[in-house]
Amino acid sequence: MQNTIRSDRQVIGTGLHSGMPVCLRLRPAAADTGLQFHRVDRAKHERVVQVSPDSWVEASLCTVLENSAGVRVSTVEHLLAALHGCGIHNAIIEIDGPEVPILDGSASPFVRLILDAGIKPLDAPLQAVRVLKPVSVEKDGASVRLLPSERLEIDFRIDFTDPAIGQQHKNLNMRNGTFLRELSDCRTFCMRQDVELMQQHGLALGGSLDNAVVFHDGEVLSPGGLRRPDEPVRHKILDAMGDLYVAGYPLIGRYEGVRAGHALTGRALQALFSSTENYELITCNPAICGSLPGLGLSIDEMRLSA
Repeated sequence: MQNTIRSDRQVIGTGLHSGMPVCLRLRPAAADTGLQFHRVDRAKHERVVQVSPDSWVEASLCTVLENSAGVRVSTVEHLLAALHGCGIHNAIIEIDGPEVPILDGSASPFVRLILDAGIKPLDAPLQAVRVLKPVSVEKDGASVRLLPSERLEIDFRIDFTDPAIGQQHKNLNMRNGTFLRELSDCRTFCMRQDVELMQQHGLALGGSLDNAVVFHDGEVLSPGGLRRPDEPVRHKILDAMGDLYVAGYPLIGRYEGVRAGHALTGRALQALFSSTENYELITCNPAICGSLPGLGLSIDEMRLSA
């Protein structure tokens, strides 16, 4: 069955790229609402941005959604990953600016909000997108493949010249609490020289050592170092969880990413939905629901994993 949250929760933070303060509030929603961003700083007739493939806008540094009125919400990936990983299918996300706050650079603060609010089952069947045929996209040595599978699996490989990252590989079955236990606390990461270059061009204005893992010449500059030895590749899987939820439904299939980013994952979704031969929309029976992310999570599990 479908889920929403039980009560409102609010968080205030700073946009990673804009550097501007923003207030975000999660609200429960009725069955079949899906996930909706409401830009409360805009006029009522233009404020709703539905999470769906039709709203996706290609961008390299983050995931961006836009409605038919041209109203955008950016850096949605960590929040969508948290909603995906917690099995929340319906929610209203009120936001008073164009960018979701970065918080600590991971999905953990959003997961805490969701689990603190509680997960409410709704008396409505859950639908999911099942991959029927392989689709793949490639660019500049990076690739994403979506393959048929009985569950959501994510396989990711990264390769960085900085020796503090190097080559990393991780493969996970995303059922139940895998997202919470294995990925939710893993932060976005970057090279110091890349941050400096972006800030020179008016980007990453809210970036700091408090909301990203920053690497330089084989060293981790962020206080406290890494949360996990392979935190970078885990964060890439976290990003993929968020980007895949742009589908608007849970996805049943295998994702294989090699040096991929937001834009390439978005292109893979566009390729998947370009033909009805590639996918089907199914009604989930209890067995399928049990294979999806988020089954049986609670705030107690979040505390135990901290």
